[in-house]
Amino acid sequence: MANRLFQGVIHQMKDCIDRPFGVIDENFTVTASSDLSKIGETIPAFNLTNELCVENGYTYKTLGANQGISYSVFVEGDDVLAGKYASILAVAFANVKFYYDEKYDRGNFIKNIILDNILPGDIYIKARELYFNNDVSRTVIIIRAVEATDVSIYDVIQNLFPDKAKDFVISINETDIALVKETAQGIEPKTIEKMAATIVDTLSGEFYTRVVIGIGTTVSNLKDLARSFKEAQAALEVGKVFDTEKTIVSYDNLGIARIIYQLPTTLCETFLREVFKRGSIESLDGETLFTIQRFFENNLNVSETSRKLFVHRNTLVYRLEKIKKITGLDLREFDHAIIFKIALMVNKYLKSNPIKY
Repeated sequence: MANRLFQGVIHQMKDCIDRPFGVIDENFTVTASSDLSKIGETIPAFNLTNELCVENGYTYKTLGANQGISYSVFVEGDDVLAGKYASILAVAFANVKFYYDEKYDRGNFIKNIILDNILPGDIYIKARELYFNNDVSRTVIIIRAVEATDVSIYDVIQNLFPDKAKDFVISINETDIALVKETAQGIEPKTIEKMAATIVDTLSGEFYTRVVIGIGTTVSNLKDLARSFKEAQAALEVGKVFDTEKTIVSYDNLGIARIIYQLPTTLCETFLREVFKRGSIESLDGETLFTIQRFFENNLNVSETSRKLFVHRNTLVYRLEKIKKITGLDLREFDHAIIFKIALMVNKYLKSNPIKY
């Protein structure tokens, strides 16, 4: 579509410029030209920058990147006038492309929705203009690079989900890529998590790139995509606090961690002071905290926990009594165990300097 757009503008401008000019894509292929015979030709690649470039008798100027695809204008000649033509054409083509994308590009439309850059009432109007099916289930998945990499995660995800009519890959910032995936009605969360696992395995196994993935809830209309996007962001942030070992975090599976993450820090601090009146969590050593964790993992079962810890049952009972003496909470009692579990999570949350969405 961009090629036809560029060719239409060139057709209107060719009588105003007394030399051949046109547009090349990122592969150095001529996509539009005042000389129709050149369309489809590929020129020898060279290093293009944001400044004017002169190569083999032509002057080039980039338009900038757009969702992973970049274009440049070229004008025959290496003189001052060719440079001026190239600069003017670059501005003209960049603006035409921008306004066209704003009006007709489906990917840009989805990006505006998830980033809350479009009014709810305008979503349905724009959806009709773009022949968008509003009543389809979609899920927002955010893929975040853990460390700097030379691999284009955008391109990898685009290749994994090539159906641009149904799935939209959107660059959010230098670390985050959003995948808006069309899903079947009533799809199981486990199915989406398996798909996310495929993304993680592909990036780590083939490209040695570490990523973490946040999954929002599946929504049934366009206006709720912004909510699913925020949920995917929250899943990443909450997972960074409570599930540090996981590479895939689903908003649906956050459980009580989701509630804790939404609490004001002042309320959390008050809660900890009230729970630990006798002594703080910091008064418990590493071995004791490890014992508590294993006790919770074994559903408060003393015999099973002692077996897993390779200690005598009486030793574990002694440790639990010690915890009760320090904190006033008997972990063998269900209500006390719940309070202690929440307190541990609240303490971890406060130490993480949480980012709210």
